[in-house]
Amino acid sequence: MSTFIAITISGLALGAVYFLVASGLSLIYGLMDVLNFAHGAFLTLGAYAGWEVASHLTGALGTEGQFAATIAAATAGGAFVALVTEVLLIRPLYGRPISQILVTVGLDLALVGLLLGAFGSNSRAIPAPAWLTSVTRVGAERLPNGDFVALGAGIVVLCGLTWFLRYTRYGLVIRAGVENREMVQALGIDVGRAFTLVFVIGGAAAGLAGLLYSFVFSGGLVDPTQGDQLLIFAFIVVVIGGLGSLNGSVIAAILVGLVQVYVGFYLGSHNGLAELGNVSVVLLLAVVLQARPGGLLGTPT
Repeated sequence: MSTFIAITISGLALGAVYFLVASGLSLIYGLMDVLNFAHGAFLTLGAYAGWEVASHLTGALGTEGQFAATIAAATAGGAFVALVTEVLLIRPLYGRPISQILVTVGLDLALVGLLLGAFGSNSRAIPAPAWLTSVTRVGAERLPNGDFVALGAGIVVLCGLTWFLRYTRYGLVIRAGVENREMVQALGIDVGRAFTLVFVIGGAAAGLAGLLYSFVFSGGLVDPTQGDQLLIFAFIVVVIGGLGSLNGSVIAAILVGLVQVYVGFYLGSHNGLAELGNVSVVLLLAVVLQARPGGLLGTPT
């Protein structure tokens, strides 16, 4: 029973990281009809920004201050790259989906190549506080602190996005733009600013996800291809949940995280099939799309 609880917490934490990545993808597609294949690069660059800050602040701000600065740097790094991408590359291509796909795929390849050239293919270790890599006893269970941090970050971001979309002016513009972009523009509202803000929010969440994944699931390591690996599962989460549905992404992220760790541990690890958990996620995608072609909370398109 104790193993099951630990695996469940790990699956929820992994689902929280997937949600952080998928939330940006879902918002960007829901408002802007842009499938951003460079989103994985935002994630990787955010993690490298956190590594750069953590490496230069070792001991300067204390353990807690260094960790907070690392989180802030990763979030800001992802947001900045997303801002530049939207302004310079995506904005001239609205209404041209094929061009958007080609540009974002090319940008992803270029950024990964730049990271490989600058830092090499070897993983870099991000300094982390000791408490993050230790465990907490809950009753008779010993659970990794990193899982709680990732799960807590996912909950905080979900609550923040929900509040932003429901109770702020830009949130109302974004929700209205998802339903009928032309009508919002006809009312004289500057949808362009909302587009840029959505890209920045998505990039910030991706940068945070990249750092948390490095801390919790990669042993504190970051490498140039990390973002592309996570992006695959994030796209699966978005499709299962329903394109453009934030709530659907929440449900799908939990399902994908739990299925992946359950199958990987109970079936894969005992049979020497470490990748069986990843295969199960693809099978889950196929089953959901057969039953609901538009995803769990989406509509058929």
